[in-house]
Amino acid sequence: MTDGPTAPTLLAVAHGTQDSAGIATYRALLDEIRAQRPDLTARLAFLGLAPPTPAQVLADLRGPVVLVPLLLSTGHHIRGDLPAVRAASPHLDIRVAAALGPDPLLAAALGDRLAEAGWSPARSGSDAVVLTAAGSTDPDAVADTVLMADLLRQRLGYRVIPAYLSGNSPTPAYAVGALRAAGHRRVAVARYLMAPGHFARRARGAGACLTSGPLGEHPDVARLVLKRFDEVSGCAVRPRDGAAPAGREARDVSTGPRARR
Repeated sequence: MTDGPTAPTLLAVAHGTQDSAGIATYRALLDEIRAQRPDLTARLAFLGLAPPTPAQVLADLRGPVVLVPLLLSTGHHIRGDLPAVRAASPHLDIRVAAALGPDPLLAAALGDRLAEAGWSPARSGSDAVVLTAAGSTDPDAVADTVLMADLLRQRLGYRVIPAYLSGNSPTPAYAVGALRAAGHRRVAVARYLMAPGHFARRARGAGACLTSGPLGEHPDVARLVLKRFDEVSGCAVRPRDGAAPAGREARDVSTGPRARR
């Protein structure tokens, strides 16, 4: 009797941070992923600023690997860095999953983070939220954030506009001011960020009524990581939320150009 095929390892790849709380948050997310899928081998690596690197983790692995970027949109890391990581380890069968966002699971997590920060359901049409992303000059990344703002609007039932901490406009402070000028008395900032760090701290200075916490180890973020893993791993596992990702194909993004919306 021969052994069956080796189950893929999930290698979650984060942008990287020097913030100790940020590193701890990513590790807590991996713990949540392992709790949700105990039979899965899941490892963590960073593209910069913190060890281990993807190359260091891959050097110790055998069998198939699925790289799941802990990134919220398309950009240079998806198009350049992760394919380079794959090419540098030709001895392994490596597939690269799509970025996490946009996805309805993130809208659910963002809504929970707002509630945890003290944001109550809308009392009138005067409430609004600024979805604050790190930002990018990549047009696909900007389009991803705009779509995520719309998914959060559908979730909350009132106005949500995107803002960016770098690379694009409007800034969170400008967006908060514009919404107040338009008659929205209560304005919150939803941090569309994975973990504490430089950008998360900057988001607090927008002048909103409150600022929610980063997505972090929220269970729906872990479910989404597993969903991205399942989309390209070949594992016969039904996605936990039972729904297809909004605006995405289930594909290995390293095998061809990304589907345009």
